[in-house]
Amino acid sequence: PQANSVAGHMVGSFTGYYGADAATTADMFKRAISTCALYLVGLFFIRLVLDYVAYVGFRMSSLRISAAIRLEYMRCLFGQPVSTLDLLPPGQTAAIITITASILQIGISEKLSAFLQSLSTVIAALVIAMSYSWSLTLITSSGLVLITIVYAVTTPFLVKLLNEVQHADIQASTTANEIFGSIRMISACGAEDKMAKRYAGWVDESRRRGLRMSPLIALQQAPIQFAIYGTFALSFWYSLKMYMELKFNSAETLIVVLMSVMLMTTSIGGITSPLSAAARAAGAATVFYTIIDAPRPNTSGVKDPEVSASEDIVLEHVNFAYPTRPDMKILDDLSIRFPAGKITAIVGPSGSGKSTIVGLIERWYELQAEESNDISLHWRNGSITVGGRPLRELDLRWWRTQIGLVQQEPFLFNNSIYKNVEFGLIGTEWEDAELETKKELVKRACKEAFADEFISRLPEGYSTIVGDAGIKLSGGQRQRLAIARSIVKRPKILILDEATSSIDVRGEQMVQAALDKVSKNRTTIMIAHRLATVKRADNIIVLRKGKMVQQGTHDHLMAQEGGAYWTLATAQQLVMASEDEEDEPPMLAEMEVAEKKSMATIGTDSTLLDTTTNADNAELPSKSRGFFSSFGLLLREQMTHWPWYLLLLFSAIGGGASQPIQAYLFATELTLFQLWGDWLPALAGFWSLMFVMLATFVAISYFALGWSSSTLAFHITHYYRGEYFHNILSKSVAFFDADDHSVGALTARLATDPSQLQELLGTNMAFVIISILNVVGCLTISFYFGWKLTIVTLCSSMPLIVAAAFFRIRYETQFEKMNNKVFAESAKFATESIGAFRTVSALTLEHTITKRYETLLQDHIKNAFWKSSWTTLIFAMADSISLLCMAFVLWYGGNLMLNHEYYPFQYVVVYIAVLQGGMGAGQWLSYGPNIAKANVAANRIIDMRTRDHFDGKLISLDFGNIGDNDKGVRIQLQNVWFRYPTRDVPILNGLSITIEKGQFAAIVGPSGSGKTTVISLLERFYTPKAGRILYNGSDISDLCLSSYRKEISLVAQEPNLFDATLRDNILLGVDADMTTEEELHQACRDAEIHDFIVSLPDGYNTEVGTRGVSLSGGQKQRLAIARALIRNPRLLLLDEATSNLDAETEKAVQAVFEKNKKNRTMVVVAHRLATVQNADVIFVLGDGRVMEKGDHASLLRKRGLYYQMCQSQALDR
Repeated sequence: PQANSVAGHMVGSFTGYYGADAATTADMFKRAISTCALYLVGLFFIRLVLDYVAYVGFRMSSLRISAAIRLEYMRCLFGQPVSTLDLLPPGQTAAIITITASILQIGISEKLSAFLQSLSTVIAALVIAMSYSWSLTLITSSGLVLITIVYAVTTPFLVKLLNEVQHADIQASTTANEIFGSIRMISACGAEDKMAKRYAGWVDESRRRGLRMSPLIALQQAPIQFAIYGTFALSFWYSLKMYMELKFNSAETLIVVLMSVMLMTTSIGGITSPLSAAARAAGAATVFYTIIDAPRPNTSGVKDPEVSASEDIVLEHVNFAYPTRPDMKILDDLSIRFPAGKITAIVGPSGSGKSTIVGLIERWYELQAEESNDISLHWRNGSITVGGRPLRELDLRWWRTQIGLVQQEPFLFNNSIYKNVEFGLIGTEWEDAELETKKELVKRACKEAFADEFISRLPEGYSTIVGDAGIKLSGGQRQRLAIARSIVKRPKILILDEATSSIDVRGEQMVQAALDKVSKNRTTIMIAHRLATVKRADNIIVLRKGKMVQQGTHDHLMAQEGGAYWTLATAQQLVMASEDEEDEPPMLAEMEVAEKKSMATIGTDSTLLDTTTNADNAELPSKSRGFFSSFGLLLREQMTHWPWYLLLLFSAIGGGASQPIQAYLFATELTLFQLWGDWLPALAGFWSLMFVMLATFVAISYFALGWSSSTLAFHITHYYRGEYFHNILSKSVAFFDADDHSVGALTARLATDPSQLQELLGTNMAFVIISILNVVGCLTISFYFGWKLTIVTLCSSMPLIVAAAFFRIRYETQFEKMNNKVFAESAKFATESIGAFRTVSALTLEHTITKRYETLLQDHIKNAFWKSSWTTLIFAMADSISLLCMAFVLWYGGNLMLNHEYYPFQYVVVYIAVLQGGMGAGQWLSYGPNIAKANVAANRIIDMRTRDHFDGKLISLDFGNIGDNDKGVRIQLQNVWFRYPTRDVPILNGLSITIEKGQFAAIVGPSGSGKTTVISLLERFYTPKAGRILYNGSDISDLCLSSYRKEISLVAQEPNLFDATLRDNILLGVDADMTTEEELHQACRDAEIHDFIVSLPDGYNTEVGTRGVSLSGGQKQRLAIARALIRNPRLLLLDEATSNLDAETEKAVQAVFEKNKKNRTMVVVAHRLATVQNADVIFVLGDGRVMEKGDHASLLRKRGLYYQMCQSQALDR
């Protein structure tokens, strides 16, 4: 606004100098020129400093506020009870702390700065204009009334639609997170297209809701632009009327008032975008504060020494139903006593309530003291006491530090082995101990859990990073680390929920010995399906349907022939060799050697998976493309929307042409103040009418521009989200093992990259075009009316403007890359932590997790500050340089007029044109950050596209090219060598296996011997380094991957269920439309799950909840088995498929497998040898090759490794 006063004073001076009376002398005019030019230079330096402070201040404050809200959200989220966290979709947290936090940060950084700048400009301009002529100011400000009405009417509708779009985007991210987290099962089921459709549903919904905003945006922009340009017509007409009435005698008043009001209207136009961003930021903040302001349960209470954990734990008349299924009773009037210092085992069928007892003791769920009328609390009553004191009165953090818990599905954090075990010390007296003391405790715990022997053979030992959820370790190794973590703090209470289910035979013996040792003199609760692990318990409780049906010692219960425990135990007994044969010396030494060799080849059984892809799936190096290369490629891809782009182009041309036309009209009307006569009113009316016509033309252009740009933005986001997701989903499994391709990082990237791309290819592209055309048009008109002044201005000013633009985009790109990297890392960490909230709460890691998250965010803020402190100087220079240019134009142009080389009309045209052109260049510069972000996003999207793997010759199994009509297949592994690319240690060393059609083949062996690796190779998750894998004589690498996987079903050790119905989960790998209801029911009957499903109120349409939280481990496993059976595979792969089943169910399911074995080939990986004793052939692996081969009886006669494993598992021995 101050520059307007300078311009007005200058116009007044040259009007007086060129006027008829020539009141201003040459010296006076020269002094006025110098004074005005110096004043503008001073304004340049003031604005440079203030802009710099504003840029640094708002950028850093927005980062700090965003980080603080993210941190508080995490802190409050962990303060919620587990029953609340159970209801959270797995990807929602990642979506909130990426998309939502990004929206919030934008709304309180650049946009808030722009809002305050525009607001202060409006106020200052209004004050200056009123000081010159209040009547003219009020008349010219009439357009503001229209602008205010338009915003008041349209903004509420836009905000409502924006919130709907945001909701759909969060749901899409939640879905993507769930899918990426289960990529192995999705690949195995060939369900990529089905999952893509599920994700596309939310992306389609986001576009559908977004497209409803387009007409509203158009209706908002058109009247505003008409009001801005219409103000000029009204102002000139009224000011000339006042001039003719002799109310003022020069154009100075008009110039100051008109340019101030023009600045006010354009600034109000500049407020719209920040207001929209602020509305979105408010919506984003609401999402955060839903959790932040949510009531949190009181966790304080009594603790040591007022109460001791070394007391009896008693459950009395406990009834319980999960919040997600309040009408289904899990525990039914259950009363149990866990004596202090004794070992109590809990056994029973899947779904009988075993793990629910653990949840109640850990206080993941709370009981009501009395029955309630509330349906959700009606079956959650009874009492749990410790030493006679109600459990809910104890301090929650203290209580959990007294418990060492090993869960059925152990979770490890993506950190080193040492840190994962050290986490067990949190909340104990050793939490702040010396590093050496902690190391000693960790190593001792690992030795006791028999984990130290495999850790010491790793190249990086205890510093080895375990990967997402411990994916780089085998199931058995993860289990042993979880045991070490639970016993490192020497807890008074030890809870083992299927603690040895994933450990091999010898490992189980060793760990069981360790558990027996650490269980002495402490209260121990053991939950197990494998009854050999509970034989030494002081008391064994048998549950069925939430009730206790038996209790006693192993011998006492076995004496009750036909009882529930006797039935379970009998189902697990192995057929052993005769007594005479047993007297032969066992080959224990050979077994131990094989174990040690297999430990040396650590990396198998999903152990230390590669962080890069295999040779044929290798990622191409990321190619850094320039802006124009990426922009051109993506623009060509969107040519299907050419009508919209054509409309956008023409409307942008209309918008861009308005500025130079305005400069010409402005100068023409200004020269009227040098005229006098009867024809002056007619001229005033004519040129004012020209401004009205320009206002109408601009309004039509911006209406088309608003509609087309918004429509394109949502189409582009929709297209690239779908394509990006499909490209990620098409990657090999090895791709997802890489550290920078974690679930959280990929979800965050999928959410933000397409959004940043649409900023450039949609809405902002129109304004960039307008800015460029504005600059070109203004330069053209300037050359036409005053080439000398224009050339001098260009040569002196344009290099500065272009240099500022170049460096701004360059440094903004670097800043954006740094931002993305750090926030992707923090999002990945947060997602992992929320996904493991049970482990976090059991280990009382809430404070540690939030502290680590805070450190990640603070490190980013620190780095951002140092980078911002000097890069923002360039941004400030880019914003302020126009004032320096104006000073030079004023000084040089003034001297040209002083020498009578230019007339006022020429000078005003060039001055206004250069001023408008400078504003256009500044506007273009303001899109530097968006261009930088879009370029980074475009490169990532294109890179993801160019890294697809190739599937060989693509022989399809669908057309009968391979094999015959029977269901069995012949599998051959011929001299297969395999190692993970990041490890020099080979995993499979010339492994050769032949499995005939229809055979039931078992693969057993020590942990780390390569069992699960064989399954992964058969599924083609990885490719052998040497050797071949044949499917009915054809190399599997030559087969079409999709049709090959149709012939295979996999049941993994840890079942993956999706947040959908039971029906949808079972039909994941088949065409639901082609599958009959009878086929569905039969598969479930075979998996022994049908009766349970039909007992539910909604039957097969029951929602399983996030990660199947409302089901027991055994129920989830049976659903996974049903999902495999319904595919009717020729090759069935079972990787510890029955480890979570009780003995009776396991026996029934095993019978189904064996009944149909002639119709298919079965490959079973198992630790529990009772499940494979009827196998046609058993392969005992060690050191990456076959150590023994034969059926159960022949291997027993060899008295080798297999014999030793059987000895340790025979219940009747």
